Amino acid sequence: MAASCVTVEHCKSWEKSGKQEFIRYCNGVGDKTVLASLGSHDFRQAVYDVCLHVVRGNLKQEQAIHAFADLKENYPDFVSLVLDVLGLLDVELNCVDEVKGARDRYYSLVQTFALSFECEALSKSRLDHDTLENAGLVPNKTVFTQKHVKIKTRLYYKQQKFNLLREESEGYSKLVTELNQEITEKLTPEVVLQNIKSLIGCFNLDPNRVIDILLESFENRPELEDFYVPLIQSYVKDNITLCHCLGFKFQFFKDDETPMSLFKLAALLMKNELVQLDTLYPHLYPPDSTILEHSKKEMNDAKQYARKLMVVNLSDKANEDKKKDEDTIKIDPHKNNQKLGLVEALLNIGAWEKSKSILDRLPEFFGTTYKPVAAALCALIHTVMDPVYRKNSGMSTKIVAKWVKPGKLGSEVQLATTFKEVYTLVYPMVTYLGPYAACDPVLLAKLIRLGKFYMNKRNHGVLSVEDNIMYFGLLSILDEVVIPSLSFLTCNCCISEELWTLVKLFPYELRYRMYGNWKNEMYNIHPSLIKVKADCLEKAKYIMKRLSKENVKQSGRQLGKLSHSNPGVLFEYVIRQIEKYDNLIGPVVDSLKYLTNLSYDILVFCVIEAVGNPEKEKMKIDETSLSTWLQSLANFAGSICKKYQVDLAGMMQYVTNQLKAGKSIDLLLMREIVQKMSGIEISEEITMDQLEAMSGGELLRQEGGYFTQVRNTKKSSNRLKDTVLEHDLALALCLLISQHRDAVIYKEGSARHLKHFGKLYDQCQDTLVQFGSFLSMQLSTEEFVKKLPPIEKMVSEFHVPPDAAFFLSRPLYSYDVNTKFDELRKAEKGDKDKKVSSTTKTQKYIEASEIVMEPVVENIRPLQTPKIWEDLSPTFYVTFWSLSMYDIHVPTSAYEKQVQQLQAQAQSAEENKDMNQSKRKKEKERCNQLIEKLKDEEKKQTEHVQRVMARLKNQKEAWFVSKSTKNETITQFLQLCVFPRSCFTASDAIYCAEFIHILHSLKTPNFSTLICYDRIFCDISYTVTSCTENEAHRYGRFLCAALDTVMRWHGNKQCYDKECGAYPGFVTVFRKGENSNSKADQLDFENYRHVCHKWHFRMTKSMVACIESGKYIQIRNALIVLTKILPHYPRIIQFGSPLERRIDRLKQEEKDKRPDLFALAMGYSGQLKSRKGTWVNDIEFHLRDKEKKAGAAASGASSTSQGSSSGPSGDNSGPKGDNASSGKEKTKMVNGEKSGVTKEKEQKKVKSEKGEKTVEKSRSEEKLKTASSTEAKKSASDIDRKDGSGNASSSKEKKERLSSEKEKSRSSEEKPEKSKEDKAARKQEKADKSREDKGQSSTPYIKEEKVDKSERIKEEKKEKVKERKEDKSGKDGHARTKDGKEEIKSKEEKIKSKLERAKEEAKEKRDKESRKEEKHERIKLKRSFSPEESTRDSHRDDRDWEAGSATSNSSSHRSHFHTPEASPRHDERDLKRRKTEPSASSSKEDTSVTSKSRHRRSLSPEKEEKRERKEKKRLKKEARAALNDTETSQNNSLQEEDHYSDHDVGASSSKKRRSLEPSSSRSSSKLNGDSEDRGRSKDDSYDRHHDGSRAGSSRKDLRDGEHERSRSKDREKKKDKDRSKRPKKS
Repeated sequence: MAASCVTVEHCKSWEKSGKQEFIRYCNGVGDKTVLASLGSHDFRQAVYDVCLHVVRGNLKQEQAIHAFADLKENYPDFVSLVLDVLGLLDVELNCVDEVKGARDRYYSLVQTFALSFECEALSKSRLDHDTLENAGLVPNKTVFTQKHVKIKTRLYYKQQKFNLLREESEGYSKLVTELNQEITEKLTPEVVLQNIKSLIGCFNLDPNRVIDILLESFENRPELEDFYVPLIQSYVKDNITLCHCLGFKFQFFKDDETPMSLFKLAALLMKNELVQLDTLYPHLYPPDSTILEHSKKEMNDAKQYARKLMVVNLSDKANEDKKKDEDTIKIDPHKNNQKLGLVEALLNIGAWEKSKSILDRLPEFFGTTYKPVAAALCALIHTVMDPVYRKNSGMSTKIVAKWVKPGKLGSEVQLATTFKEVYTLVYPMVTYLGPYAACDPVLLAKLIRLGKFYMNKRNHGVLSVEDNIMYFGLLSILDEVVIPSLSFLTCNCCISEELWTLVKLFPYELRYRMYGNWKNEMYNIHPSLIKVKADCLEKAKYIMKRLSKENVKQSGRQLGKLSHSNPGVLFEYVIRQIEKYDNLIGPVVDSLKYLTNLSYDILVFCVIEAVGNPEKEKMKIDETSLSTWLQSLANFAGSICKKYQVDLAGMMQYVTNQLKAGKSIDLLLMREIVQKMSGIEISEEITMDQLEAMSGGELLRQEGGYFTQVRNTKKSSNRLKDTVLEHDLALALCLLISQHRDAVIYKEGSARHLKHFGKLYDQCQDTLVQFGSFLSMQLSTEEFVKKLPPIEKMVSEFHVPPDAAFFLSRPLYSYDVNTKFDELRKAEKGDKDKKVSSTTKTQKYIEASEIVMEPVVENIRPLQTPKIWEDLSPTFYVTFWSLSMYDIHVPTSAYEKQVQQLQAQAQSAEENKDMNQSKRKKEKERCNQLIEKLKDEEKKQTEHVQRVMARLKNQKEAWFVSKSTKNETITQFLQLCVFPRSCFTASDAIYCAEFIHILHSLKTPNFSTLICYDRIFCDISYTVTSCTENEAHRYGRFLCAALDTVMRWHGNKQCYDKECGAYPGFVTVFRKGENSNSKADQLDFENYRHVCHKWHFRMTKSMVACIESGKYIQIRNALIVLTKILPHYPRIIQFGSPLERRIDRLKQEEKDKRPDLFALAMGYSGQLKSRKGTWVNDIEFHLRDKEKKAGAAASGASSTSQGSSSGPSGDNSGPKGDNASSGKEKTKMVNGEKSGVTKEKEQKKVKSEKGEKTVEKSRSEEKLKTASSTEAKKSASDIDRKDGSGNASSSKEKKERLSSEKEKSRSSEEKPEKSKEDKAARKQEKADKSREDKGQSSTPYIKEEKVDKSERIKEEKKEKVKERKEDKSGKDGHARTKDGKEEIKSKEEKIKSKLERAKEEAKEKRDKESRKEEKHERIKLKRSFSPEESTRDSHRDDRDWEAGSATSNSSSHRSHFHTPEASPRHDERDLKRRKTEPSASSSKEDTSVTSKSRHRRSLSPEKEEKRERKEKKRLKKEARAALNDTETSQNNSLQEEDHYSDHDVGASSSKKRRSLEPSSSRSSSKLNGDSEDRGRSKDDSYDRHHDGSRAGSSRKDLRDGEHERSRSKDREKKKDKDRSKRPKKS
């Protein structure tokens, strides 16, 4: 049928088929019992449809009644069902719109059905009173209703039973007797229940009161659970009634203490499912809202307590507050808490699930904070885990047999027998305990031992798959329960040590996570732990305030007690104190000796956490140096790691992770750890003795190479090595540090100061060297080989710089060579069965090195471009980088010093009477053993160095290929080898200097020692500027070592001739062909001294440029380098004095600006002044033979007719050559060709051949006589101290010759020039003079391939000078002197006449100049300069006049023009004016002369005569000043830099700077690569200015100068007019 069981169609065909289908359908879906049928929805629906159709009129009542009658036979309770359906229809008809006649048909159906089935009584109880009345079943509704109420009242509300005991005492007394009788086997619950029912019926007892008495009887005898539980189950059918009775009991004890027996009764009833928790829970006191409120209040009180302890209150109110807190009555929420009592009772009977349900309704850990609950839970856990603990405790069977087995409770709960059951049964209970498991230390010990046994099995891989699940539960238990429980176990070091045996089995990542959770989270969750933390901090403060070196032991014990329970809190506070006060590091480290192993591990974690704290800034406010707290913390960490057995893996991995993240600041932590644990200290303050010891063997390095004794760090070094190897951090750290070193400026951010990046770079470099040295010392070579990849892989794949890659691989190469050497030696010895000779050993060593290094050479080749290998061979490159100081130098002095120290120690031990005999004997034996070991080590190193030197000698031919020039070869050598390695370590810096000396000593082909040193010393400003602070220290050591060699050769001619005279490194001309270098090709000793002078000058220039740059890095590095090279520089007064003045000025400028620079300057200044006594004059540093110069100048004048040029060497010496080959020979200078100025002067010489000869001849005679006169004045002048020739002529003759010579030179210069020949002669004289000056101080040019024509001319000059010297010392010397006297007299007469004419012309000139000066003064008044600028202008005018005037002496000119105190602002304006107005200086010179002359006209005749005498004296000094022009120009060029310091910062600003060198220095600077066209016009003007100041000017020059000055004045007037139109400045 359809959704409706009976349809309209069925009604229409009811008689035919509808009735049968209805009955058949009901029989199909119905059941024989009414309950089942009533439960059938389809059956009820079918009956409902039939009734509904009757009401609607679709079916007749009779038809329905007949159908119902048929169904009643099969379903006895069918009538009740139909009445229910009729009641439902009644309700529906009231709710919906009635169909017409439906209500009447309904009433008729009800009446008919009731009468037909005789169910009137049932209808009255089911149907509505109105329906009954309308259906006719009830005559009157009102009467029926009253009667119904009376019956209900009588049935339900009228008491018929006795509730109170006094109401029916007999019945209740019999009931109590029945329930409390002795229970035997015959007395069953069924018998007792029957008796109870009899008593109830007999005495009309209240059944609910009977239940109450039954519960009380059970409460008093809970052990009879097996009897009472069935009895109650049989008596009480409704559990709700029983629950209400029990709840009424709990309500009775709401305000009083609830008896424990009631809790036990409720627990037993809940356990047996007689009472439901949901029903009983509302009856328990207090309500949950009150408990939650108390829990929040407890947390707030704990926080308030902690805040009070943190605040220091000095007032009396603090004590008052404490008293108030004590007086206030605190309500304990756990007291009389029925819910917690019920939980305790449930746990006591083993009902964990029921108690868990109650605990879940309470705040977290609220239940376990109540000690009885926690104890009951611990007892339950003991019982549950007993079987598995007995099997897996790790204890002996005898001990296990003595343990008490669990009692009755063990039979009522499920016990854990496997690790999986531990995870499912035990750990959930333990989790609810939390940190309050500390109430049962035994349980903690059991959990720890069980976990330890499990972890050991797991690590050995003997666990089943099912048991592996316990691992994660164990982690949770440790994290949440076991470790936090230590906070409540004060002074219990046993549990701490027991816990460490388990925790150490986990990796440090998991351990640190547990410590972090304990320290940072647990102390904030639990109120009790908050208070414990506050108390611990208060005690820690008390101890730390009183900690000192004197009470370390007592304070250490107190700290140890605190650390057993709350190590994280304690160490956090201690670390904060250490960060603030670094003087606490020593006492704190000593006081931590009472800690447990767990405390040490947590201490390391706290250090890492403090270092990695992102809220702390690791740089100071200026962002140029590391914070002091980080340095203190790193020092503390290193001390802890060295002194105590701590796990280092966490710290090392932290540094590795920071490097991976691009942060290198934390390398300081690793550096301190390695330094403290291994004793390897990287410091730039290392002494030379230590550096010397570092080049020895391992024992010598340990004894004398470090500040600390390495032998005391053996155990700590092994621990560090084991940690690094265990976690595979050795290679990772080396590669990361090497990569990050060069990338530090890119990864650390570019917004910081450059000093910051320098610090980080140095830190990476030092840590790399330190860690690499540690690995090479501690790791065996086999281990090192396994860890280290090949060098080509490191450079190409890991991007490690070559210097770092070779540093790491160097021990490997040494080991491989020695191993191969031993194999070859043993094979040789085995073949011949005799001792191998030293020569054979050397040969075998060479073979071994070639075998081992050949693959390395081939692998290195692709790492550089082929262009580089054209200059250097890969073999040389690998040889240079693979060797160390140990291989090339034997520190004999260091060995001897250590032997002497050990002998002294042995002697002092022998004489020490305080030591007992055994100790003295041991100490003496130790010293003697070390002495023997040192001697053996020295012997082995000596043999090794000899073999290495033989290897180098064997390879030297293939080192430098001749495909490129020597200059390019040296450039590649310095760039790829020397400079990178000299800045790597201090030992490498010494190695580079020593290796250069070895290259020289081996007479290496195609290697020029002179070029190499020249490139090193000539311009060090670039290298100094690009160094970091530590690199500057190393570079300074390298320069000092190189200067040591250079100055050793400089100071001893025999040493120079022995070590350099016949060596190819000092060849100045390189020839092609078979002819070997002749003696003339070598640089002689005096020229070498000139070269050294030039190097000192260039170093001074570079240092001055750096110091005056104003930039922090340049100034700092310059001071560091100067301090390092102080033993050898400065040596010359003329260079040291300007440097000292600049240092003094730097001190004044930086005193309040940059304190670190001020400190460096102060330190260097003090050391510099202490060495001033060792300075020598310029002339003592390099001797100059003036007779040679004069002869060379004369021969040069005679040879100019052939178009030749003077040689570049200091004494004009050069090799001879044929004229025929001059066109074919080609000369190359080191870094450039001849300058344009020299070429111009050579062209002028060719034009005036005849005049040149005459002037040159006169000048040579003058210089010869001047040389003889200066010899007599040796004691009066420092400049001429060593230039005398020892003539025996009288002082009178010398004076006459000197005066005639000066007058002669002055008259020849002032003579009017009318003819072209005179002009040419005058120009040639100046050219010769400048060329001669160049020859005095210029560096000898090193030439290649072929000899030019000029070399032969220089050789001829040299021969002529030698001949003149011989003639002078010959027999006819006296005759030459006579002829010279006659010539001098004639020249004196000519000079006198010219002086008179000059006076007349000077008077006329003064008159002119006075008139011009008046005009100039009037113009000056119109200018609108400030007073300061006017003063500077006048000062500049005076200095310019003194610089250009022909009447001022050369010394005064230099002292005024180059004063270092000149204002930078004035210098800048002066330089700009010189660039824009070439004639401005001459104009001002004119005005200044005029003003002076006008002043002189007002003088008296006596003063005028005195002035003329002074003028004559000045003219006499001219000749002497001209001879010494070269030295004074070089010395004063440094003073020029004072004037131009704002414009000449360094070589990088070459286009803007004014050349500071004299012409000789500029020509010699070609050796250093100076450009020949740099500032040509400036140099020319500079030369003209100096020539004029030295030699004066002719009359025509004066006239030309007047015209030039007049033109410049006109320009000045125009400018003044323009200025006057502008608004005046204030």
